[in-house]
Amino acid sequence: MLRRRFLGSSLASVLPQGAAAPFPQEWFKANVIAAPDEPSEWPAWREALRHWRDDARRRLNYDGSLYQRPEFAWVSGCFSCCFLMLCDEAFYLREQHRYAVEQWVEEGIREFGGYDAVVLWHAYPRIGLDMRNQFDFYRDMPGGLAALRDVARAFQRRSVKVFIDYNPWDTGTRREPVSDIDALVELVQAIGADGIFLDTLREAVAELRLKLDAVRRGVVLESELALPLDRVHDHHMSWAQVFADSRAPGVLRNKWFERRHMQHQIRRWNHDHTGELHAAWMNGSGMLVWENVFGSWAGWCARDRSILRAMLPIQRRYAALFSGEGWTPLVSARLPDIYASLWEQDGIRLWTLVNRSEEPREGVMLRVPHRSGARYFDLIHGHEIAARSADGEVTLAGRVRPRGIACFLSAPRSLLGRDFDRFLASQRALEGRASFSTQFPRREVVLRPAPAAKVAATPPDMAAIGPVTYEFTVEYRSRECGFYTGQEYTPGKGYPSSAAPVSRTVRLRRYAIDLAPVTNAQYARFLRESGYKPRHAENFLKHWVDGMPPRGKEEHPVVYVDLDDARAYAAWAGKRLPAEEEWQYAAQGPNLFRYPWGNEMRPGVCNAGETGDTTPVRAFPEGRSPFGCYDMCGNVWEWTGSERSDGRTRFAMIRGGCWFQAKGSIWYMDGGPQPANFAAKVLLMWPGLDRCATVGFRCAADLE
Repeated sequence: MLRRRFLGSSLASVLPQGAAAPFPQEWFKANVIAAPDEPSEWPAWREALRHWRDDARRRLNYDGSLYQRPEFAWVSGCFSCCFLMLCDEAFYLREQHRYAVEQWVEEGIREFGGYDAVVLWHAYPRIGLDMRNQFDFYRDMPGGLAALRDVARAFQRRSVKVFIDYNPWDTGTRREPVSDIDALVELVQAIGADGIFLDTLREAVAELRLKLDAVRRGVVLESELALPLDRVHDHHMSWAQVFADSRAPGVLRNKWFERRHMQHQIRRWNHDHTGELHAAWMNGSGMLVWENVFGSWAGWCARDRSILRAMLPIQRRYAALFSGEGWTPLVSARLPDIYASLWEQDGIRLWTLVNRSEEPREGVMLRVPHRSGARYFDLIHGHEIAARSADGEVTLAGRVRPRGIACFLSAPRSLLGRDFDRFLASQRALEGRASFSTQFPRREVVLRPAPAAKVAATPPDMAAIGPVTYEFTVEYRSRECGFYTGQEYTPGKGYPSSAAPVSRTVRLRRYAIDLAPVTNAQYARFLRESGYKPRHAENFLKHWVDGMPPRGKEEHPVVYVDLDDARAYAAWAGKRLPAEEEWQYAAQGPNLFRYPWGNEMRPGVCNAGETGDTTPVRAFPEGRSPFGCYDMCGNVWEWTGSERSDGRTRFAMIRGGCWFQAKGSIWYMDGGPQPANFAAKVLLMWPGLDRCATVGFRCAADLE
């Protein structure tokens, strides 16, 4: 008799050894069906799993016909998915103005064993900076939707499926003339996407599945949050995000329920991914590779990359086993901390094993029944095993590294395939270059140096400041994009919230800063006298009419200019952009006020969005800073010269807040008037995206 409480679930009734029993409701709801620690209890556990699956399928009247359609055949082999930030400097090569699809694919093969799919991520954490919606972000990518279609085709030629992203929480920006569902369907058609990643969702509305099937067959839906069991039938994929596992590896509920369903393990902030890799390996499921997390660097260590490189070729070659019915979880292993799953089909047996220990394990791992004509292979090390036979059984021995994986294959020669020897050689080569270093691959964030810009005397439209030493204290919203280096974001915190201030002592030389942001009229004069034309004109001065400022807005701050547009103006004027430390001191004054006018927010001293637009730069004289500077709170965000890059993410700090604020979701970027010491991090990509309706600038210069 067996009475057992499993981790995260329980068998409330007394079970005879090997007998089936009703599956407890709490177990049915668990994302990972936890396993008992004791091997003697595994047979009853497996029997309960089988009973639950049969009962759940019967109760839900399950119909798996969507998985049988040929256009979805690729799903069962989609083991490796890459979360790709479109603004990643390694993907969009700014100076060459092109997407580096081939380089990205080759790098993925070299470092991770290749990708079966990519998610083209676009909007968050920038969305909400102005009124552009999530669909506008795709349209405003370099080359627009036509170029993204070329990107998708280039990936697809390399057998990499392409997902677009849907943000259901985006309700506070510009509205489309059609529903989100119809806009998504149009976007899938325009780009030629193979799937939709459902950000923050457990499931899509059924209407989306129907409309997709009507226009493009084979488009997959993949949920971010745990997919309900009753939607497995029409969602071919889902994330296994931050799923808790037991010491003895449990089974993924949805994968056990529908073997052809693909789940991608993900813990985005972990520096140790072996837990996810073990779960994917033991469940015949997939992994999400995500190193650039919304602008914060979360690179994989060499050990985890090596493990994934070793397991992916096996998963792809034997995808039919991993999506078939011959799965036996937790067969008995012979070494401590070693756990194994068995996969069988058409005369082939394959065992996936994991080492839960921080120490290596070596020796006999499995003792299995011998079959006539069977040969045995170690697929991780890429060689045949001289298995020892006794009493109708063979012993399978080998060595597995700390937190590593192992794999044994049994099959007659006739079932191995003509290229099997080449496959083994490839696995040996992968093992030969494996590294089990767990050192985190850090990246240095570099500040772009400011150009020289000196003036002998303070111009009448500028304020003279300094020299001064002060405590530079910055407030910011804790987002997953981090702050200066990305390290200020606390993994696991999850939601944007107020963060503890960051402080350091700053010494400023004597400098001058504009009393007001640069206006439309001033920028028009610059264009007339300089003949400046940006290399890429997309969205440049988008609000102007026939090449001129809108009538009546000559003294409003110029917007729809990117950093290069602002720097070009500053250079023409003999100035530069202010460092954010200079900007903040000019706004706070010697008393380090919270707002330019004092320590409390006051009505009527800044543009807080009452008019729904920008206002003249000198419209609020009572809101001036102690140095006489206008518009350092509200109206428009202002570029600073504090541009940084870690080689993967280029970003700038903007200051002051603006009149516009996207409302309805915590995921939007900050808007509205902001305190003088508040900083926001903007991920940069290219002018067409970086030019915004809510960002302008003012200039500064060094005083001799």
